[in-house]
Amino acid sequence: MVLSKTASESDVSVHSTFASRYVRTSLPRFKMPENSIPKEAAYQIINDELMLDGNPRLNLASFVTTWMEPECNTLMMDSINKNYVDMDEYPVTTELQNRCVNMIAHLFNAPLGDGETAVGVGTVGSSEAIMLAGLAFKRKWQNKMKAQGKPFDKPNIVTGANVQVCWEKFARYFEVELKEVKLSDGYYVMDPEKAVEMVDENTICVAAILGSTLNGEFEDVKRLNDLLIEKNKETGWDTPIHVDAASGGFIAPFLYPELEWDFRLPLEKSINVSGHKYGLVYAGIGWAIWRNKEDLPDELIFHINYLGADQPTFTLNFSKGSSQVIAQYYQLIRLGFEGYKNVMENCQENARVLREGIEKSGRFNIISKEIGVPLVAFSLKDNSQHNEFEISETLRRFGWIVLAYTMPPNAQHVTVLRVVIREDFSRTLAERLVIDIEKVFHGVDTLPARVNAKLAVAEANGSGVHKKTDREVQLEITTAWLKFVADKKKKTNGVC
Repeated sequence: MVLSKTASESDVSVHSTFASRYVRTSLPRFKMPENSIPKEAAYQIINDELMLDGNPRLNLASFVTTWMEPECNTLMMDSINKNYVDMDEYPVTTELQNRCVNMIAHLFNAPLGDGETAVGVGTVGSSEAIMLAGLAFKRKWQNKMKAQGKPFDKPNIVTGANVQVCWEKFARYFEVELKEVKLSDGYYVMDPEKAVEMVDENTICVAAILGSTLNGEFEDVKRLNDLLIEKNKETGWDTPIHVDAASGGFIAPFLYPELEWDFRLPLEKSINVSGHKYGLVYAGIGWAIWRNKEDLPDELIFHINYLGADQPTFTLNFSKGSSQVIAQYYQLIRLGFEGYKNVMENCQENARVLREGIEKSGRFNIISKEIGVPLVAFSLKDNSQHNEFEISETLRRFGWIVLAYTMPPNAQHVTVLRVVIREDFSRTLAERLVIDIEKVFHGVDTLPARVNAKLAVAEANGSGVHKKTDREVQLEITTAWLKFVADKKKKTNGVC
């Protein structure tokens, strides 16, 4: 005799979820469900929905690292349950963070004596690092103005209109006026001369960008430093410089070691850099580095002991995972200077291949510079029939995520497409992208709506073509469409 029992809602068994054996009614989207479901069902439901996300490797809009070695992935998973802020409980993790700070400070030519420890902190990306650096500048300026008996309620920062939105956040959240140097046609970074002209007694710092988000270009920090030294001598001020090296901080030391942008410049007091960009770590790690202890006011540092021993902390966040710190240390010792240099040179070469391929199409103007972040920013020479947003949207059909955007004032009439070259963007992918861009043009050119529009333009211009009947127009559109489909089948040999 076969024994059987009635299945209850709480039974847990290993089955496929696709036949709705586990969940026979839709789960609520915005309210917690009343009952538990098996772990296999929860996993499958979420996994299936995540399939609709884009492929991170083909997200060419992002600077953020999307690939790391399996050994590093293992280290990250092994440490994912460690709270980074609990320094007494996890002293080795704290030590690894300190090693990273010192390695990066030396990379940026911080003026450290023998046995002297660098001043810096790990953050959740460059956004937090910028907030901390900005707060240090604001507090130092306030203390100076108070000592001189002057008003200290209207601080400002001078920077270019090309800054990342986190600078606007800092200005709004911490009540600092953001004085932006407007861009000009063909010059899409901050002009040092114009920036120094905007500096006044209430300027807490001038922020320069090493690797503009818009076109990857490095701003002339050396020129800014020299001009600001002259102005400080004339006015008696001591306006300092901060460098937002979120993208370029892990590029310039390896590709352009002779470029003076870092602590070799006397007015430069702090630098932020994103470990999760060209520091080659997954999203969630940044670094703020100060020139010396005097540049970080002690009153901003908190000392706590309720997690164990005395722990100094200067962060906006408190609890966070240790994985990214450990991953950064792995990359620094695994690759070393030689390894980082090889990665950056390879990215630079792949950017060159992509740039040349795009130039050969004859359809685009290249906006990015050869010296800077390895990316290619380009705009259409003729946007009367197509625009950059249309190209960006159509490329998604091939799996590519390519950003399209307009420039800030006073260059907002320029629209740009941008491809960021990361470590995992190979030469083959660069060549493939060029082919797919050509396919995009062929596709949109032969769409029935486009053919009809061209015929209408030709007729309106009186080009000598006899006026076609509605039947002839429809036949021409159908013929063009059939040719497009046939050509596509030939190229793929019928294989999708």
